[in-house]
Amino acid sequence: MSDTLWYALKDTSQISSPALLLFPERIEENIRTMLSISGSVSSLRPHIKTHKMAEVIQMQQRHGIQKFKCATIAEAELLGKCKAEDVLLAMQPVAANIDRFFRLMDAYPETEFSTLVDNSNTLSEMVSKAAKANKIVSLYIDINNGMNRTGCAPDDKAIDLFASIEENEHTKARGLHVYDGHIRHTDISERKEVCDTAFETILELKLGIENHGFQVENVIAGGSPSFPIHAQRTNIETAPGTTLLWDSRYAELFPDMPFLHAAVLLMRIISKPAKDIICFDLGHKSVAPEMGFPRVTILGLEDSEQIGQSEEHLVVRTNKSDAFKVGDVFYAIPMHVCPTVAKYQEAITISEGEVTGAWQVAAQNRRITI
Repeated sequence: MSDTLWYALKDTSQISSPALLLFPERIEENIRTMLSISGSVSSLRPHIKTHKMAEVIQMQQRHGIQKFKCATIAEAELLGKCKAEDVLLAMQPVAANIDRFFRLMDAYPETEFSTLVDNSNTLSEMVSKAAKANKIVSLYIDINNGMNRTGCAPDDKAIDLFASIEENEHTKARGLHVYDGHIRHTDISERKEVCDTAFETILELKLGIENHGFQVENVIAGGSPSFPIHAQRTNIETAPGTTLLWDSRYAELFPDMPFLHAAVLLMRIISKPAKDIICFDLGHKSVAPEMGFPRVTILGLEDSEQIGQSEEHLVVRTNKSDAFKVGDVFYAIPMHVCPTVAKYQEAITISEGEVTGAWQVAAQNRRITI
């Protein structure tokens, strides 16, 4: 098999489409690249939202990675099942999810779980629950440094919130969490300049907290786009996630990042309804549909135009349609891999064009047992 067809299976006759294919050797190489960029295991806290699989967690653990970040209680439970040492639930729990978080701590006592708060009301609920359970809960303050999605402003109220955590016997302030997913400049020098400027507010906040007599144990910063920039800082944990599987959107936006595509969708032509029109069995239910077209990069058909999609269908215009017949197999790399993986119960693993097994997308649903 040539390098240009690294993704192609030798025999597709037993594969139902659409299917999610994973390439473990490429994931392994991406882990090595993450470690090379970060400089050390201690500064890495990879996010598992992209893959949601025990096998990928275990691959990272074999490289010495034991700190992880996740977005749901189910993902946190999966990490507990994998005996991860240190897990951050990077989604402030509210209402019933606070109870679930404490049940998670009870179910997996060997794992140190922490989560986020960004306001005094949620903190009060956490304190109340911890007091009733006679526990100490580890918390990070979620800081908004420009994305305007979650977090509190890096000001005096954040210092007061940190102090409230530290001064209560049932809570421990682990540090600061800041996600800067809004920084997506393609030029790495421009991305670095914007990222560094935004991070100055975090450093000022950290200094302000320390001037009040408190120690900021840790700062968790960024996601995949800002990963190479934050990796150059000292005493900072970086939290890349998409880097493990990579996708077409990030490959286009960030050519400076040398990660390999490790997740591919197998699809088939199911109809040729009109001249220059072909239809694939890759609908909204099989690939992330939240962005405009294109939803995927169709390998070998990159110059085609994706013109329509419904629940089970992807309609494409191409002047090459006469070269193909109904039933032909194509491969595609999703533009956004994270929500795409979550649409599949399992991923088929591939090595050298052969099927080697299947990995369950174990945290696909919102709940495993807790």
